[in-house]
Amino acid sequence: MTDNTVMTPPTADDVARGSGVALWKQIAERIEAEIVEGRLAPGARLPTEAELSERFGVNRHTLRRALATLTDQGLIEATPGRGTFVREPPLRYPIGPRTRFSEIVSAEGREPGGRVTGSRIEPATPDVAAALRIAPGDDVLRIEMVRDADGVPITVGSHWYVAERCRDLDLITAATGSVTRALETIGLGDYRRLETRITARLADEEERRHLALAPGRTVMVVEAINGDAQRRPIQFSRARFSADRVQLVVKS
Repeated sequence: MTDNTVMTPPTADDVARGSGVALWKQIAERIEAEIVEGRLAPGARLPTEAELSERFGVNRHTLRRALATLTDQGLIEATPGRGTFVREPPLRYPIGPRTRFSEIVSAEGREPGGRVTGSRIEPATPDVAAALRIAPGDDVLRIEMVRDADGVPITVGSHWYVAERCRDLDLITAATGSVTRALETIGLGDYRRLETRITARLADEEERRHLALAPGRTVMVVEAINGDAQRRPIQFSRARFSADRVQLVVKS
């Protein structure tokens, strides 16, 4: 009996079965080539798993192994709730006498953003009191924020202020999305960095949620004291940066 089936020529996206090279590896190499050649630009969103599975004619298990390989290579990053994106180069983040998140992000050609996730008046703990040069137990205003670049979360931060000097600062920060603009509004815009301490550790559950990080990822913890023109501390902050999204540059 003659087989009259007409074979469809393979398309550019077909993977070669029986070639001796695993299908997931062929897919990973195909996507990697598109990134290297610029057809998938930094920050570009990849098609969904369903779309990629259909494109390459494979099941999702095979596709996910390919994507996991590209993630391990640092070429792509999955952000829960947003999708999978081509990794952008780390944001260069200088730390100097005037460290301003919005200015730094804008200078890198990205759009800065920020939102207040919580605020309250609380008694100063010993470490916060020492940083702000006040007595333990004195009232401080605590503001929690998440800041992003082009919609990608970069840092989650806790900021403490002497309450009597910074009344309503949380409301102003929430309205403007900017700490600098909020401090300018109450006459403290010309603040300067007095001290910076940098450590690293694994991200906790809350940090992973705010920064859209997978378990086991690292954050850089930057503790800073900022002061007014007379070098009186006005802010103590503890910012946790996604370690692979920023490059901290300490300027002397």
